[in-house]
Amino acid sequence: MSSQHRTGSRRAKVLAVSAVGVASALVLSACTPEMKNGWLPTEPGVTNHTGSIITLWVNSWIAALAVGVLTWGLIIWCIIAYRRRKGTTGYPKQISYNLPLEIFYLTIPLFMVLVFFYFTDQDQQKLDARVDNPGVTIDVRGKQWAWDFNYLSGNEVKEAVYEGGVQAHLNGDSIDKDKLPTLYLPVGKSVELQLNSRDVIHSFWVPAFLQKRDMIPGKTNYINFTPEKLGTFDGKCAELCGEYHSEMLFRVKVVTEEEFQAHLKQLKEAGYTGSLGSEYDRNPNLNEKK
Repeated sequence: MSSQHRTGSRRAKVLAVSAVGVASALVLSACTPEMKNGWLPTEPGVTNHTGSIITLWVNSWIAALAVGVLTWGLIIWCIIAYRRRKGTTGYPKQISYNLPLEIFYLTIPLFMVLVFFYFTDQDQQKLDARVDNPGVTIDVRGKQWAWDFNYLSGNEVKEAVYEGGVQAHLNGDSIDKDKLPTLYLPVGKSVELQLNSRDVIHSFWVPAFLQKRDMIPGKTNYINFTPEKLGTFDGKCAELCGEYHSEMLFRVKVVTEEEFQAHLKQLKEAGYTGSLGSEYDRNPNLNEKK
């Protein structure tokens, strides 16, 4: 057996062992909860949307990884199979056109893009769909640098009440989260959040819900979902909105129906009836238009 053949055989074995090692690592790591959720900061069942979002995210990464492995494999194969051999002189035979190959690398990527678009659009439409008659409707007002929550009268809210939030104060120590503006939601009830800004562009973001939406002065945006898991979740503004943007924090408490009604009653007894509406907005451009 020639030395060149032995060298090629050793390279093939190294590549095969490396491929098996990488594949084994991927399979083993897929057993962890973190990878099953695509390393997202939540899990299925937190809201009625988190499961479909995680599925779309993970499957997109699997498809991208499969395409990447195939592409890398073909590149490495071409490097090895068509490398310059010892004693070779001149340039290899040049091929100008290969119609079947050109059709392949045009149609396959186009097909993949259409498939990605279809599933993404399908889930996006479900996320953006508004509920005709939500159980709870809340007017969320972002302001520099806190939040106001107006619980509007409707199915689960018999009388409108509000809760005005104040800015968090970060001093390098732990945050007293009990003092943060807190949005209460009843578990298992459909919710519509009407997102408005009192001044500049903000962004409402609860990482565990996997939904984020901008709050633009003069425009109302919406988020519709149903919380399905009891618990307390951190929220923040995700749009740079000024000097104390980092202190624009809040919490979301998903509670039982009894706890939700008790909170509404507490706000009513404290005199926080009605709502803190647009009359407290301070956008000078909007005032000039009026």
